[in-house]
Amino acid sequence: MAVDLHRWFGMGGVPPRDSHRAYLWEHRLHWVMIGVALLSIPAFLFETTASDDIFRKLGMSLDFFILLAFSAELVWMLWVTHQRLHYLARNWLSVLIVIGAAVSMAGWHEEWITLARLLRVTIVVLILVRILGSLRNLFSPTAMPYMLGVGLVTMALAGVGFYWLEPTIESYGDGLWLAFTSATTVGYGDYVPTTTVSRLFAMVMVLLGYAIMSMVTASIVAFFIGEDEKRLRREMHHDIRALREEVAQLRADLAEKAKGEAAKTE
Repeated sequence: MAVDLHRWFGMGGVPPRDSHRAYLWEHRLHWVMIGVALLSIPAFLFETTASDDIFRKLGMSLDFFILLAFSAELVWMLWVTHQRLHYLARNWLSVLIVIGAAVSMAGWHEEWITLARLLRVTIVVLILVRILGSLRNLFSPTAMPYMLGVGLVTMALAGVGFYWLEPTIESYGDGLWLAFTSATTVGYGDYVPTTTVSRLFAMVMVLLGYAIMSMVTASIVAFFIGEDEKRLRREMHHDIRALREEVAQLRADLAEKAKGEAAKTE
């Protein structure tokens, strides 16, 4: 029996043989929740590295919005799903994210701030795991254009991020170049992150670059494998059709031979 890895990692989705409405809402909320999950990256950077209280409050506001969005998604999916306990068992990662985010937000006091930050890192990692699990449908022969589009958009936004965070970057073009060299781990050294915030942002870009390049490579491999499968299907179809023609011809010959023997007997 095949092992459902997504279920084991808490991303099993709607249980089999559930209501059509549950599958429909799961499809509708798919990309919305990916967008919400991506907000965890700037929220984490604002809260842990920003020196201005405005950015810290912005980071906490983003965290609160993420908590509300994940909680609302979980409550709504439980409402439209018939097998509620089964859904919770299959999607325990979402439950863990909601509980962890609520606990970490409640722990931003002086005596709990270290534990809260550690829990915040854990929550960000769990959210990134959910994002990667949600992108499993992109590993297909037709997903390569989408992955290239995701990569281009990520590089464009990262260029803005470096232009804003890194004081040695004086133009958007230089920020885009630093984003590319960071994401591809080339590191020519002409531009390097010098502040704590930009270095943390570069770390995030390295991780995203590995993930995106891996998915692009997987999409390319899936494309060529799909082409090979199409060729094998065409060859198999041709062989089956030739075999059917040979069987039909053999039956016709046997029928003709049987008629000839019957005529001789008469």
